[in-house]
Amino acid sequence: MAAVRTVLVVGGGAAGAATAILLAEGGVSVDLIDLKPAPDTAGSGITLQGNALRVLRRLGVWDDVLAHGYPFDTLGLRAPDPYGSLVAELADARTGGPDLPATVGMHRPELARILLDRATAAGVKIRFGTGCTALAQDADGVDVTFAGGDAARYDLVVGADGIRSRTRAMVGIDLRTTPTGMGIWRAVTSRPAGVTRTDLYYGGPCHIAGYCPTGPDSLYAYLVEDARDRSGLSPHESLAVMRELSLAYHGPWDEIRERLTDPSTVNYTWFSSHVLPAPWHRGRVVLIGDAAHTCPPTLAQGAAQALEDAEVLAELLLAADAPTDAMWQAFTDRRYARATAVVDASRQLSRWLLDHERGDVPGLMARIARLVSAPA
Repeated sequence: MAAVRTVLVVGGGAAGAATAILLAEGGVSVDLIDLKPAPDTAGSGITLQGNALRVLRRLGVWDDVLAHGYPFDTLGLRAPDPYGSLVAELADARTGGPDLPATVGMHRPELARILLDRATAAGVKIRFGTGCTALAQDADGVDVTFAGGDAARYDLVVGADGIRSRTRAMVGIDLRTTPTGMGIWRAVTSRPAGVTRTDLYYGGPCHIAGYCPTGPDSLYAYLVEDARDRSGLSPHESLAVMRELSLAYHGPWDEIRERLTDPSTVNYTWFSSHVLPAPWHRGRVVLIGDAAHTCPPTLAQGAAQALEDAEVLAELLLAADAPTDAMWQAFTDRRYARATAVVDASRQLSRWLLDHERGDVPGLMARIARLVSAPA
């Protein structure tokens, strides 16, 4: 018998959808709500490393992910010289195991669609354009008031509602999210035939210039700079800035730059990070994914860590008879140190770049690869 019979998941991203799928498959009645009026149809790409793919396979969506994404097993390093010279081609760590690719690039909204479709098929009741206005809990459950005025009672509420989690605030947690000092330009465009993996350029006017194939005919390109206030730029001005910054990078970037013509695909955000001190639950409300921990994407582990949270939480809830202190301690033991290590390493990579310091990048990346290669 599961520890819970009814669960509300707040947030329809990777962490929330994965939790909902696994609990519903285990016989739990799951409602999922999201403030957005509808699933996102616009957005950039996402890089999914092997440990994320391992969870996606457990969710039963691996075939769809493979069909709509772009798998690859190597990482290229290029110089910011007039030729975009290839400095090294590295075999990337297959952190999901030898039977999964090292990495899959995808269009982010496509991954969201796949997960939400799978949740619906598993019996999850999904409502968009809906939020919570109040949570009142006792020892046995949580009374939830929704924005429309209706209410319901659940055995557990899972807050998977992102960096600025309202669920987190409603249980009285004040968590500071700190900018790292970097900003990233992202844009989606068509994929040149010669781009078959991620290549990274270090140096030049940006800390990192890179790209990742996301499907047979698509990729997303990105440029990481010192964080600036870019909020006053129009879409056309943003496109012009991104194209201008990219002029320092050559090789495949020359063809990618010519394909960057649609201002609506360009976005700019700052890197930020936080880790909620353990425990991540308050009574019958638990926080996972970006609501509990978020890191700059220098290690491409954000989605993977969110998916691991979901898998571990669902496993423990389905195996226990009640959400006891021992169960929550097991969740902390399996997730807190691991997620914190990933966030700390991502921050360290950012700091080395900002300080123009030659740190032990290969050593750090190898250490994290070893850590996440073991199932969470």
